[in-house]
Amino acid sequence: MPKSSPTIKDILKKYWGYEEFRPLQSDIIESVLGGQDTLGLMPTGGGKSITFQVPTMAMEGLALVVTPIISLMKDQVDNLVARRIKATYLHAGLTAGEVKRAYEKCMYGGYKFLYVSPERLASRSFLDRLKHMPVCLIVVDEAHCISQWGYDFRPSFLNIASVRKLFPDVPVLALTATATPQVVQDIMQRLEFKQPRVFSKSFARDNLSYVVRHTSDKIAEAVRILSRVPGTGIVYVRSRKRTKLISEELNRYGIAADYYHAGLAVEDKEDKQNKWKSDECRVMVATNAFGMGIDKPDVRVVVHIDMPNSLEEYYQEAGRAGRDGKRSFVVLLVAPTDARTLKRHIDDSFPDKDFLCTVYERACNFIGVGVGEGYDHQYDFNFNLFCRTFKLPVLPTHSALGILSRAGYINFIEEVETQSRVMIMADKSELYDLHTVTPGADQVLQAILRLYTGLFADYEFINEDVIAYRTGIDQETIYTSLLEFTRMHILHYVPRKRTPFIYFPTSREEPRYLRFPKAVYEDLKQRMTERVEAVLNYTSDTVRCREAAILAYFGEHGHTDCGHCDACIDRRKRGDHTSTDVQEGILYMTQVKPRTIKELIDTLSFPKDEILSMLSFLVDEGYIHHLPDDTYRNPEPLK
Repeated sequence: MPKSSPTIKDILKKYWGYEEFRPLQSDIIESVLGGQDTLGLMPTGGGKSITFQVPTMAMEGLALVVTPIISLMKDQVDNLVARRIKATYLHAGLTAGEVKRAYEKCMYGGYKFLYVSPERLASRSFLDRLKHMPVCLIVVDEAHCISQWGYDFRPSFLNIASVRKLFPDVPVLALTATATPQVVQDIMQRLEFKQPRVFSKSFARDNLSYVVRHTSDKIAEAVRILSRVPGTGIVYVRSRKRTKLISEELNRYGIAADYYHAGLAVEDKEDKQNKWKSDECRVMVATNAFGMGIDKPDVRVVVHIDMPNSLEEYYQEAGRAGRDGKRSFVVLLVAPTDARTLKRHIDDSFPDKDFLCTVYERACNFIGVGVGEGYDHQYDFNFNLFCRTFKLPVLPTHSALGILSRAGYINFIEEVETQSRVMIMADKSELYDLHTVTPGADQVLQAILRLYTGLFADYEFINEDVIAYRTGIDQETIYTSLLEFTRMHILHYVPRKRTPFIYFPTSREEPRYLRFPKAVYEDLKQRMTERVEAVLNYTSDTVRCREAAILAYFGEHGHTDCGHCDACIDRRKRGDHTSTDVQEGILYMTQVKPRTIKELIDTLSFPKDEILSMLSFLVDEGYIHHLPDDTYRNPEPLK
């Protein structure tokens, strides 16, 4: 029986502290509670996680959540645990003991949420255990990854259909922020929906102004934009190295900036995120690793210095601006060489098949897996060392590993950082009168017992930095102490590490037997080519409304022009505008902050004489105040 709405609202209030659901959330929740297979199409920032977390708390049993983003998996589990909701996840960074305990707790009702990567679904041992778990809901996050028409297709998602066979009466909730109409239909077909059922929110974001700027000096243009648009910003680039270089450049121009990418240590990521969220740092220069699960509502500007590979990718990253509903700007910088770079990226993403076979053979040799070996095993894989050892080009090699994964020969998982973990193995009585060799070891143990709870029941994450701060003991001594206690069987210490790895869903093949189906090579290359062409068309079309172009790409036709993208403004500048447009432009700019006449003329794309005439009218009528420092201010509060 579906639960009543008040009960759902009670859950929302009790665990999340919200009085009301956002648009679409309650519709999706009621559909799930009614036992319906459901697809939720919700743009970035729409609150997707609530749509499966709330109904799961209203049902008996466990939600199986399939997500490809390990960092997001961990963040969501941490957030649930902080709300006193029992949740766990399985990924390759866990010890065999941790995996076993997680299985047992899931089978006997110890958890409400189990997060897994799609690769886990290929494991027979996992499926054997899963069928004994009280699964009440199957959740597929980033569901576009199951579609070969999608921009981030991952064959491992196709394993979800086999999970459905274990639980034929359990509903599936598929969630994605970006999907074309073709992808929407494909998702429902791949997940074997009993009936089509889609809840979608328009991709329109009325408060976002989309802008394309053609320039040969992107840094100078970014500085100009960030200097003129006040408030928090994100600058997206495609290279980890360039995040640091560009942030340093922005700081030289007086813009408080930091950098972020997936290769940073967990502590560094958290520190940078917190400073940005608290406005200690105004602008974050980042790869697309930044933004997942980060909900800062007052981002006023998002600048793309590097061209995105698809409009799906661009829309998702652009959608991190203006979540508070206030006017925000999304700017894509385009250089004359960008089209050539994007097209070259297609070739790098699909190297020839002989190269794929070479990479497979060398990767197997590199990690010591012989022909016929490796099945259902995983191996640490130092990607950079691999490329250096065999003198392989980085981008094509990375792409080759991805194609080999899609073809089912390996699963190449990017860097996964696991925090240090500790579990007490001894009885409490054994913790007294310990004789240790390492000076300060007793102090380290006492600090851990004071700082962390649950150590006797399961592994708990610890932070050596915190322990060092609380005890005044250096990290090397802490590390040595924990290793000594591990040798004494007092506790088990799993130090943190960050490494990519390769998992073998099948035994190693001889290269001559490798086959790459059309669906994972030629078809995907063609679709990538089409997506790149869509991006190039978007940037080169100076007439069509930017928002209308994006909405049409996602299947929303018939929208009127937004009126505030660069294409619409340019049309007004050419004479296709009204006095109301000029008035609204001046009123908005002077609401944000006091402006000089020069700023108004330089920024607004209207003829100079029309701006001066309207400014004079607005001052005379009292709508705008002329201040002593020769600036103009709109006293109305910004809405």
